Amino acid sequence: MTIDWTHFTPMTALTGGIMIGLAAVILILVNGRIAGISGILGGLLTPSKGENAWRVAFLLGMVSAPLIWVVVAALPAIEIDASTPLLVIAGLLVGFGTRMGSGCTSGHGVCGLSRLSPRSLVATTLFMAMGFVTVYIVRHVLGGV
Repeated sequence: MTIDWTHFTPMTALTGGIMIGLAAVILILVNGRIAGISGILGGLLTPSKGENAWRVAFLLGMVSAPLIWVVVAALPAIEIDASTPLLVIAGLLVGFGTRMGSGCTSGHGVCGLSRLSPRSLVATTLFMAMGFVTVYIVRHVLGGV
């Protein structure tokens, strides 16, 4: 793996991280809710009174952000090197893992770790470890599928 230093922009990553953290802080301070995307989306599938508006607003904000960005600058080119069936399988596995782990990477990694949750520390450690193992297997055992 090599880094394309001519296009490496750490400030955009830092700005994005700050914005994610700020959104998580605002959501927990204003609504007392954790900004775990799977929980926010899952809450819409089993709606309860007074819960839908903030969930829809949060998800619309996520979806509309790239549309707003287009006004300021061009979106980066997206290159996906995987087949559609592989992406579908990966998505289903992520959904299964999210359900099994009682949350997603954003819920555990961003919000859980900041609240010093032991469960989130274990979950985030496992997410990262499995990511490392998966990349190793795909690149070095299967030959870079």
